[in-house]
Amino acid sequence: MREFGYRRASDVAEAVALLGDDPDARFLGGGTNLVDLMKTGVERPARLVDVGGLPLGRIEPAPGGGLHVGATVTNSDLAAHPDVRRRYPALAQAVLAGASGQLRNMATVGGNLLQRTRCGYFSDAAGPCNKRLPGSGCPAVEGEHHNHAILGASGHCVATHPSDMAVALTAFDAVVAYETADGPGELPIAEFYRPVGDTPHLETSLPPGALITGVTLPAAPVAAASRYRKVRERASYAFAIGSVAAALSVEDGVVRDVRLALGAVASRPWRARAAERALTGRPATPDSFAAAADAELSAARPLRDNAYKVTLMRNLIVSELTGLAEEAAR
Repeated sequence: MREFGYRRASDVAEAVALLGDDPDARFLGGGTNLVDLMKTGVERPARLVDVGGLPLGRIEPAPGGGLHVGATVTNSDLAAHPDVRRRYPALAQAVLAGASGQLRNMATVGGNLLQRTRCGYFSDAAGPCNKRLPGSGCPAVEGEHHNHAILGASGHCVATHPSDMAVALTAFDAVVAYETADGPGELPIAEFYRPVGDTPHLETSLPPGALITGVTLPAAPVAAASRYRKVRERASYAFAIGSVAAALSVEDGVVRDVRLALGAVASRPWRARAAERALTGRPATPDSFAAAADAELSAARPLRDNAYKVTLMRNLIVSELTGLAEEAAR
């Protein structure tokens, strides 16, 4: 392991200044992703700026009736918070599905958003990977890719984003707040993650040196009728091979509002806009849900060994929306 410096920031301004002074520094929250990557030599920061003690650990009401979640709130505290469980149940379910209890106790909201999109080739520091070494190639395209992207990928990278939490936040139009040396800023989560394109090493739209300070969940009545479903290859802690965050509002048998976001299908959480458009104003029936899923997945471009994901995601979308519609009818 490369030797590195360590500083504990006492406030947000100091944290931003410390990172700005050193382009090879990294913010350290819970460390559940960064420290692992340091152990394998993928990340080699010259200095860690510990932000775990900053006063960003609260969940509180936001203007307009939403919720504001501080960046250092742990995943465990987020999933257990009564307002999250009641008003955004899919978010609580996604966090609980995301990792073991030990990791949830350490991992933070800000760190979860910034965990690297990765696959086994990224983690092998001895081999090529465009995310690690831009221009070196993507061996997953012709290699092992059974759990890789079917939507929005490019020949430069076909890895999938690993976060469950971010899928639910995407469904609910969360807004990410950050601080830089030039002052505060915000990014809708739809703009937070960059398309993979030909620059897969650039994963977010955060300005250089920015510190995430929190996430705001806008008020969304439909979110109270939501659920998150994750499919994985083993029941214990594992990344998804497909997941869905779904919310549905039905009046007189007709879909009035719907939110859908998909996980493990792209380099970023995938908002299913085509499916939402296809469903709004349509009967809340399995046939409508299947047609909406087909509208979204018509853009899928599976690789040699992951075409199963198209069928998997279609079934997940139909199943979760059907369950929500049945609950609404009771």
